Amino acid sequence: MHEYVIEGGYPISGTITASGNKNAALPCLAATLLTSEPVILKNIPEIQDTNVMIQILESLGAKVKKLSKNNWEITNAEIKSSELPKELTKKVRGSIVFAGPLLARTGKCEMMPPGGDVIGRRRVDTHFLALEQLGANIAVNGHFSFSANKLVGADIFLDEASVTATENAVMAASLSEGKTIIKNAASEPHIQDLCNMLNLMGAKITGIGSNILYIEGVKKLHGCEYTIGPDYIEIGSYIGMAAATKGKITIKGIRAEEMRPLKNTFAKIGITWSIEGDELTVPNTQGMKVKADIGASIPKIDDMPWPGFPADLTSIMTVVSTQVEGTVLIFEKMFESRMFFVDKLISMGAKITLCDPHRAVVCGPSMLHDPCRYGYGNCRYVRPRRKPNQ
Repeated sequence: MHEYVIEGGYPISGTITASGNKNAALPCLAATLLTSEPVILKNIPEIQDTNVMIQILESLGAKVKKLSKNNWEITNAEIKSSELPKELTKKVRGSIVFAGPLLARTGKCEMMPPGGDVIGRRRVDTHFLALEQLGANIAVNGHFSFSANKLVGADIFLDEASVTATENAVMAASLSEGKTIIKNAASEPHIQDLCNMLNLMGAKITGIGSNILYIEGVKKLHGCEYTIGPDYIEIGSYIGMAAATKGKITIKGIRAEEMRPLKNTFAKIGITWSIEGDELTVPNTQGMKVKADIGASIPKIDDMPWPGFPADLTSIMTVVSTQVEGTVLIFEKMFESRMFFVDKLISMGAKITLCDPHRAVVCGPSMLHDPCRYGYGNCRYVRPRRKPNQ
């Protein structure tokens, strides 16, 4: 049984380089299926999700070679199977993005419903809508069965700006016959990474970074070398951790443009940083005070599709807000179970009112403590070491 023993009360400090964006790495790994030539992917984060995706590729017939840490060469010269292994598919939510490239390359794909984290309903209807409009036939009978004699470009309007559905549609459309327009497309940085990689492979995609993508189908894609961008969610987590512990850190390898949506939202609770080139520095002197809206109204931190504030950072903002002076409303719109973790924070001393599955009011600052010390939670209390000069 694994455990983390965390001794609090120490500000973090130092310099760290941002990891590659996991949400870009997963579709880019799947996109290697679109060509029989070698593809070199750099800056792939070494995490369970990417390891599982690579195992799935190998099960389909890919030749995978680790060149160095975070760098891989993948060759799909021959696809031996279009059926994803059941146990691997259930381990990672991103396995759904194999549908588009397998359809485009082999005309079929068989898979179980994807797994992943349990934060509420994770619908796949938008994937079906997009792929069906490109000519796919889809059957659902305990598993998903995709087939197509030929994929043909279409004018697609997604019923929601789904990231993975946009990725599936873009990959399938790249090898479809004719032109495709995807409206209400998601535009997150990881989708931009995927589109830029596909263009390096010979695809013809324009509108990258907007919510309308234009794809002119080509007959064949070739190999390429592509570097995955930094994970702005991880960067946001480090920013929150530094501010909450009153520490100073420098994060290397960032993209300044991707920090703009984060900067506006962190500023609502008095947290700022500076950027020079591709380095971001969080100072140990923060305001850490909620900035009220006009009229002294309680400000709201809410998520929305890019370039809005990322949904994956609402949990981080909830935790950081417990250390900030003032009251803030956290409104997580996307997943109805994500905010249920706040009961753990409440048992640690946080002053939080969970209004409903999507909204929580946080009043800070609160001195957080080990819940086990006061008889809460199923964990083991470890007496902290004495601090220097204490």
